[in-house]
Amino acid sequence: MSRPHLLNRLTFRQLQVFQAVYRQQSYSRAAEQLGLTQPAVSAQIRQLEQALEQPLFKYAGKTLHVLPAADALAASVQSIFGQVSSLQMELSELAGTIRGELNLAAVSTAQYVVPHILARFRARYPEVQIRLRVCNRGQALERLAERRDDLVIMGMVPDDANLAFMPILDNEMIPIVWPGHPLLTAESASLEDFARHYVLMREPGSGTRTAFEEFVARERVSLAHTIELGTNEAIKQGVMAHLGVAVLPRLAVQLELASGLLASPHLPGFPLKRSWCTVYPKDRYPTPVTELFLRFVRELLPELNAHFKAPLEPAPGPSFVCLPMADH
Repeated sequence: MSRPHLLNRLTFRQLQVFQAVYRQQSYSRAAEQLGLTQPAVSAQIRQLEQALEQPLFKYAGKTLHVLPAADALAASVQSIFGQVSSLQMELSELAGTIRGELNLAAVSTAQYVVPHILARFRARYPEVQIRLRVCNRGQALERLAERRDDLVIMGMVPDDANLAFMPILDNEMIPIVWPGHPLLTAESASLEDFARHYVLMREPGSGTRTAFEEFVARERVSLAHTIELGTNEAIKQGVMAHLGVAVLPRLAVQLELASGLLASPHLPGFPLKRSWCTVYPKDRYPTPVTELFLRFVRELLPELNAHFKAPLEPAPGPSFVCLPMADH
C-alpha cells in the first residue's frame, strides 16, 4: 500500500509553527511569538515529524539542536510562504488595494525619522498593517539575529556579508550644552575641554554612545566623569538642568536648538556622521510588502534628505534667564 502524498499530510499551521521554532531555536520563544502554549507548539512539531517520518529537532540538555531534515524543510517553507505572500499581493492589486503586514524594529535614535516615512507609506497603502518596535542597538542586533522582524532600521550596521542593507538618511551626532555654557564662548574649544564636564550617556549598547566612545578613544581622550541616563529625552532634560553635557543626534535636538533651549558648541571632529539603514538577512526572502516598502523608501530618499537637512531658523533668543551654576 502506497503512503499518502506529503501534500495531503501537511498543514500551513504546522509549517508556521515549525518556522517559528527553527528561527527562534526554542519551543518556548516560538510559543511566545505565536501566542500559543509550549505544549501546543510541541504537538504541532510532533505531528509534522510524523507526517515527514523524520525528526526535525532534538534536545540535548536544555539546548535545542536542529537536524538536517529541519534545514531542508526551512528552505522549502521560506519559498512556500514567499509564494503565498506574492499571491496575496497580486490578489490585493487586482482588488485595487494592497494588504499585508510590515513588522519593523528601529533603534531609538531613528524614531525621529521613521514615523515620517511610515506616515507617507500608510497614506499610500492604508490597508497595510504596520508594527514598529523601538529598541537600542544591542536589542536591534539581537532581533536581527533572531529574525523577528521584516526589517531593522539602525545605524552602524555590522560588517557581515550575510546582511543586506540600504542607507536611508545621514545621522549627524553633535555636542550639546545648555545656553550660556562657557564652551559656547571659549576660543578654540577642544574635545578635551568638553570631556572635562560630566558627560550624560545612554546605556551600553546604544549606537550613539558607541560612536562617541569610539571617537574619544581614537582621539586618546578620556571621559573622567559620566552619568548614564536611559533615553535621549532624559539626556536632553539633564543638559537643560545643567546636570552635564552630551552628544546626541542632531535630529533629536533640532527643536530645542531652534527654540534656544539647548545649544551646540563648535568642536573639532564634529559632527560625527553615520547613516541610518534598512537591514535584513540576505537569506531571508523579503515579503512582497517588505519589497514594496523598500521601493517606496528608495523613491522617498530625495524628499527625506531635503526635509531633514533643511536648517531650522533659530529663535531670536531664549525667553528665560539661565541661572549661574558652578562649572563641573
